[in-house]
Amino acid sequence: MAIQAPRRRVWLWTAIVALALPLLLILGLMWWWDAEPAPVDVVAHGKARAAERGHSVVVGTISTEALILVAETLLDKRGGYLSNDKLPPGVLMDNVPNWEFGALVQTRDFAKAFRNEFSRSQTQSTEDPDLAEADPLFSSPSDRWLLPSSEGQYRKAIGHVEEYLGRLSDSDQSGAQFYARADNLADWLAVVEKRLGSLSQRLSASVGQIRIDTDLAGDSEARQSTPGLSPRMVETPWNELDDVFYEARGTTWALLHFLRAVEHDFEQVLRDKNALISLRQIIRELEESQHSLGSPMVLNGSPFGFFANHSLVMANYVSRANAAVIDLRKLLERG
Repeated sequence: MAIQAPRRRVWLWTAIVALALPLLLILGLMWWWDAEPAPVDVVAHGKARAAERGHSVVVGTISTEALILVAETLLDKRGGYLSNDKLPPGVLMDNVPNWEFGALVQTRDFAKAFRNEFSRSQTQSTEDPDLAEADPLFSSPSDRWLLPSSEGQYRKAIGHVEEYLGRLSDSDQSGAQFYARADNLADWLAVVEKRLGSLSQRLSASVGQIRIDTDLAGDSEARQSTPGLSPRMVETPWNELDDVFYEARGTTWALLHFLRAVEHDFEQVLRDKNALISLRQIIRELEESQHSLGSPMVLNGSPFGFFANHSLVMANYVSRANAAVIDLRKLLERG
């Protein structure tokens, strides 16, 4: 009996170590991977990449490089792409996957704008073949891990955008084109303002709000499929608060890079419309939304309570940026 007791303790400690080491490894990776990429100077990055590729910098180069940069960051950041992970630690994480989804939605919208607006001179012109391939690839499901995986589809999309970029920099007049026009930019901004408006409402619902149904306001002949409940209480479930917050962080991060690129490529158009300062104000609001979170968790205090409400702070920046986007689009649409 005296001999068996030490053996039992050895086996017990062996079992504890065997369970603790993988757990510590998983927790360590979760801590290491749970990080948002820092913003990048897309103009300097785009020019540097163009020099590496041996391309000349033309109208559209910086915007195209920004699209590639954001898409590559989704796949190559610390921990890689996590949204489709089925094993620990990725499957146990939700902050970064929601950040990825927010950035991915903006990537899809920007890629679609390239296909439908920026690369075409008018509605009857032929769409660019590489952008026509990239658009549906970026729209592949974000959580697919079986072949073809999400990462594989997005890599293919990036490859097609790079092919477009190569032809864009070619002096051949029959190659790719990028048209920096006010109407093209306004069309993309119309999509941006809807995305930001939705995010602002979802973030504001963190504390619960009584809302009046305004779905048919402004049109006496408007109709809808089913009557809306008014007034109604709108509140984000407590377990989804951080999901919406990090989706907004990813959205504003990606949009910040795209707007900085647009500032460069559409500078002359923006100056002619006296709208450059309006775009810079949007960029400033988005920069403010990227400050580090000074808390280990997303707090949801009452609007005028003792504790912070991070969702309402983010909603403030998003709604201010959205209002500025609306103003900018109106400026661009004026003759």
